[in-house]
Amino acid sequence: MSRWFATITDVRLRSTDMTEFWQALGDPDIRFLRYTLIIGLMASLAFGVVGSYVVVHRITAIAGAIAHCVLAGIGAALYSQRALGWEWFHPMFGALAAALVAAYLLGLVSLHAKEREDTAIGALWAIGMAIGLLFLARTPGYVDPMSYLFGNILIIGDREIWIVAALDVLVLGVVFANYRRFQALCFDPEFARLRGLSVERYYLLLLCLVALTVVLLVHVVGIVLAIALLSIPAAIAGRLVRHLWQMMIVAALLCMVFVVGGLGVSYRWDLPTGPTIALGAGIVYTVVFVIAARRRAGRRGPPTQDVAAGEAGAGSRGA
Repeated sequence: MSRWFATITDVRLRSTDMTEFWQALGDPDIRFLRYTLIIGLMASLAFGVVGSYVVVHRITAIAGAIAHCVLAGIGAALYSQRALGWEWFHPMFGALAAALVAAYLLGLVSLHAKEREDTAIGALWAIGMAIGLLFLARTPGYVDPMSYLFGNILIIGDREIWIVAALDVLVLGVVFANYRRFQALCFDPEFARLRGLSVERYYLLLLCLVALTVVLLVHVVGIVLAIALLSIPAAIAGRLVRHLWQMMIVAALLCMVFVVGGLGVSYRWDLPTGPTIALGAGIVYTVVFVIAARRRAGRRGPPTQDVAAGEAGAGSRGA
């Protein structure tokens, strides 16, 4: 009985004492922790904005395939650095190139190919992972695939911060410059086409933005779990608000909370950062989903209007 009580007491003390994490952020010898927090907060803006389009347009599976194809670019970059001596070819550059190529191919398949879209997504998903693992296997020296599959904050440095900052500005700039067009694309593409909007072009552009966004958090949560932060915060936000711009703001704030909370918990209990962040987001989504389901059941009426329904008319008018 005493051992059980001691265990419970220790858990309570750990759960209430997070001062160690905040002190570590100011420690000059633990720069990687500050770098991870900075990158996480910057990337959360793009994840909240682009993730809202992904959820509303229902292209989460395509985003997942793009994320997994990133490994091919990372593997090629690491191989080029060590085997060919291309020191300038940073893994994030390889990830960016692979993500953009995957986005373009998936976009073409979705728009023009007669092949079933889910088959193409599954094939490209597997091919991207296979190419990446083969490159890593042939790369001289030791390479840990887990660092890129599930994230590794120890490999984050100054260069990664500047790359993420540049990509973040690019993604947000393109989105805000084309907000109405993307809104029309997501909610009423047929009406947008009748109004003269090049739906195919902006759909490919949206997938390219998804590719850029996925690369932002490769080092923090990894390519496997990046899709969690791209979809879960936006899905939660979609149940809380009625307009797309509100959904973007709430999703970005939620993503920041998940990053900070997951980083603090992982540091306090010595856990992997990426899975901790993704699990926290998943738990919150489950709670919100259950509460919303119970409320609908209690009202015994039609389901509440979601963001897609609430913004459909506005999107059409904005085209």
